[in-house]
Amino acid sequence: MKKERNKEALESFERLLDIMDELREKCPWDRKQTFETLRHLTIEETYELADAIIENDTDEIKKEVGDLLLHIVFYAKIGSEESAFNIKDVIDSLNEKLVRRHPHIYGDEKVENSEQVKENWEQIKLKEGRKSTLSGVPKTLPALVKAYRIQDKARGVGFDWDNRQQVWEKVEEEIEELKEEVRNNNKEKMEQEFGDTLFALINYARFIDVNPETALERTNKKFINRFQFIEERAMQQGRSLKDMTLEEMDIFWNEAKKQE
Repeated sequence: MKKERNKEALESFERLLDIMDELREKCPWDRKQTFETLRHLTIEETYELADAIIENDTDEIKKEVGDLLLHIVFYAKIGSEESAFNIKDVIDSLNEKLVRRHPHIYGDEKVENSEQVKENWEQIKLKEGRKSTLSGVPKTLPALVKAYRIQDKARGVGFDWDNRQQVWEKVEEEIEELKEEVRNNNKEKMEQEFGDTLFALINYARFIDVNPETALERTNKKFINRFQFIEERAMQQGRSLKDMTLEEMDIFWNEAKKQE
């Protein structure tokens, strides 16, 4: 069964490679693409996949995973044309990395849980030549995601708090410092302390096993849905939000909450 499944998957992948070759040869748009022109499109496709995951839409997830796979094949095709690398090189490099970074599967390393796997992963990456544990965090990541990854990677080498209570106390400490600078109306310090507060909250999210990016995006979507409900209710009454009091809008807001 497994061999048959893999055979079918390989046949589909081979067809994708053939289609890519043909598009690159015959389609004007595909022919003109470069690493640079594809970059922003790949970022867009990644966010579309993230949206589908948030919505738990498996059909859309399948579609967006396919779009990302197309981009991977596209990059490999361009790489082969420039005699830099091809799809086999990409897959071989990935296979070797996965085996090397899972000594508990392909070697004699022993681990007791997933946290030890992550710790080993970071240690192995340093042995591979990385100068810093944090060097693998992309500079262009959104700040919230970057903070989470920075903290997670630091944890992988043992730089972390002992328990969640310590982290929450740090959150409270940062909030007090922020409030102090707000009272002082020190704009520069307010920004600094606000950043420290966010960083501490993201750290706490990690300790309670909540992904802060996912949590914030769900809240964004919840707010959008509730606000659009207010707009619809106002429109039904022939009114504009600008002409409504906050108390009147709150009535519709609470209606929206009840419908969730």
